[in-house]
Amino acid sequence: MQPRISLDQWRAFVAVVDAGGFAQAAAALNKSQSTISYAVRQIEEQLGLPVFQIEGRKASLTRDGRILYRRGKALVDEAVRLERAAYNLAKGREQMLSLAVEALFPTWLMLQCLDRFGELYPETRIELYETVMGGTDELLQAGAVDLAICADNLPAGHTGDVVMRYRAICAAAPGHPLHQQQRPLAIQDLKGHRHLVIRDSGSKRVRPSVWDVTERRLTVSHKATSIHAARMGLGFAWYPEDWIRDELRSGELKPLPLQNGAERSGALYLVYPDPDGAGPGALELGRIIREEAERMRFADGPAPPDPHR
Repeated sequence: MQPRISLDQWRAFVAVVDAGGFAQAAAALNKSQSTISYAVRQIEEQLGLPVFQIEGRKASLTRDGRILYRRGKALVDEAVRLERAAYNLAKGREQMLSLAVEALFPTWLMLQCLDRFGELYPETRIELYETVMGGTDELLQAGAVDLAICADNLPAGHTGDVVMRYRAICAAAPGHPLHQQQRPLAIQDLKGHRHLVIRDSGSKRVRPSVWDVTERRLTVSHKATSIHAARMGLGFAWYPEDWIRDELRSGELKPLPLQNGAERSGALYLVYPDPDGAGPGALELGRIIREEAERMRFADGPAPPDPHR
């Protein structure tokens, strides 16, 4: 059976759903709204079933439309991956590599990896996205990066290898009121104090966070800001050990004596959006990241100072 719906028509249909409307899809695809509307209408006519229904002043997917959207999106995504794989095969070495790295991964270690990579691929430009939670997932799912380092729960449809495990410690400045209790603390004790939170860099910010324990929060965009606020006594937070090693050593921050939940742990995964279509540079960078992370695991002594601090 020959397909009756073109890839461009499926792309238009998927864009309407993803962008939230016909006008938005037209802008995203740089086409006229009438072209988008015609493409969707052709799908409905060729297949003999409606994909949208009008509810009030808004068009929403029908039950059949939801099924077609999932399958159509998979088709469009696979076409993008196929073209990227062909492009990488044709050009040999990539001219540019993009990677999204969860903030939990040590900055100094990533820069060390990029330095090693640069010696092997001096002409390849690097675009590094320093992301938090949903921001990593969004770039990966959009196919906007060649590889990513994700924390804990991987986005649907993606698999990866564990490259590092992290341990986070609940800490605050020695002068913080929580340290003046002179007794073991319960999670309930934290609720009356400010939690320092690093903002999810994703646009939707819908992933729930296991780190949230109180409504009293100070939300910032960068780990250095959060650590500085903690040193000033503005609140508490769970910090990866690597982030606050110097502050713990100097006494500027001190672990809170929580009876339960004083430490939290997790894993960081190296993920390719399309493992089969990854270019030689992306594969080599992944190999270097694995190797350097393994070397750090067995290394003695403290980590180098964080250049972003």
